[in-house]
Amino acid sequence: MSNRIIVKWEYILLLLLTVVAYITWEFSILAFVIFLFLPDVFMFGYLLNKKVGAILYNIGHTFIFPLLILGIYFVIKEPILLMVSLIWSAHISMDRALGYGLKYEEGFKVTHIQKI
Repeated sequence: MSNRIIVKWEYILLLLLTVVAYITWEFSILAFVIFLFLPDVFMFGYLLNKKVGAILYNIGHTFIFPLLILGIYFVIKEPILLMVSLIWSAHISMDRALGYGLKYEEGFKVTHIQKI
């Protein structure tokens, strides 16, 4: 099995785990569906240029921010933070499972996972 297949399955499993956690905490499925694609607004940076687009896209598509939000949730126990973290993580996992990785300045189709 190739490394690309292994990585794809890792992200598929992470997506399933985030969805199961989301459902387990009994958050709104409607909210999940509505906000699942919200991180894609970071793509609008590409309207300015490739460099800004890559920077903004990567901000919205790195696990750093959902994990920071999750950490804050564990400190202050505000359920909406857990909900946001799970939806955001699900989005990133879904994108990565589909082969969309963090972007390089060369263009939208050049990612850390593959050249699309």
